[in-house]
Amino acid sequence: MNAFDIIFTTDFAFMVFRVTTPILFTALGAMISRRAGIMNISLEGMMLIGALFGVIGSAYSQSAFLGVLCAVVASLLLSLVFAYFVLKLKSDLILTGIALNLMASGGTVFLLYILCGDKGVSTSMNSLVVPSIELPLIKDIPILGEILSGHNLLTYLALISVVFVYILINKSPLGLRIRSVGENPDAAESVGISVVKTRFIALMITGIMCGLGGAFMSMGYVSWFARDMAAGRGYIALAAQNLGNATPVGTFLASFLFGIADALSSSLQVLSIPAEFIQMIPYVTTVIGLILYSMNRKHQARKKSAAL
Repeated sequence: MNAFDIIFTTDFAFMVFRVTTPILFTALGAMISRRAGIMNISLEGMMLIGALFGVIGSAYSQSAFLGVLCAVVASLLLSLVFAYFVLKLKSDLILTGIALNLMASGGTVFLLYILCGDKGVSTSMNSLVVPSIELPLIKDIPILGEILSGHNLLTYLALISVVFVYILINKSPLGLRIRSVGENPDAAESVGISVVKTRFIALMITGIMCGLGGAFMSMGYVSWFARDMAAGRGYIALAAQNLGNATPVGTFLASFLFGIADALSSSLQVLSIPAEFIQMIPYVTTVIGLILYSMNRKHQARKKSAAL
């Protein structure tokens, strides 16, 4: 078996959609924060909190829906903490984001140990998973049906979220306020728009999206919570929205690119390639993406200065 036999299959394409889901949810949330003028690096912590509380909520309620709801609420609360420190107390947003990520990393392990007596995984908890669904008509189409049908419900919700975020940002009054606050907060304030309130709302939406991404990791991708299971996906999502130029379609395409890299790191492990090399593929892709983004920004800046 070689790499081509693995990559050019419907199973690999199916996996790409699956592993893209948490990145896409979180990248869309990061995009909304950025459009409001906030670079939110606490995404990793929000995903971790969401993943753990999704497992806890579903295990105690025996309802997958309530589990996802618990994940969203937990992530939303952490986003409010971030918003309060950054917008009200005027703390440095980078340091605040790092602090919340570290708190989430250690706090989830602490809660896991209290509830399960285990610092690694939550396999002792009888948690549920969000169901997968078959798409009518599409499932009967050769090849295409094998790729697009049978995904977890949250995967389809992530794809729908791209349309929702596009409408929110470009077609709604709230989106107009978010964009105006992000582009020129002083001008927005002068016409009666509350900058702090608008940014609070944007960060709350980010928390909801990260909660859904976290819920998928522990209730869709697998059926349990594991220590630091976000594994850098919050930072990858941040890179995806940067590479996508903070647009819904661009963010989706960049997330899909990183999803391909993530799927490669999983699929190529059957080959006789050092595991460390394979596991670094998503992160190398992230670095390359950021380099391309920086080069594009410099090119755009030179064009503007030349025009002036």
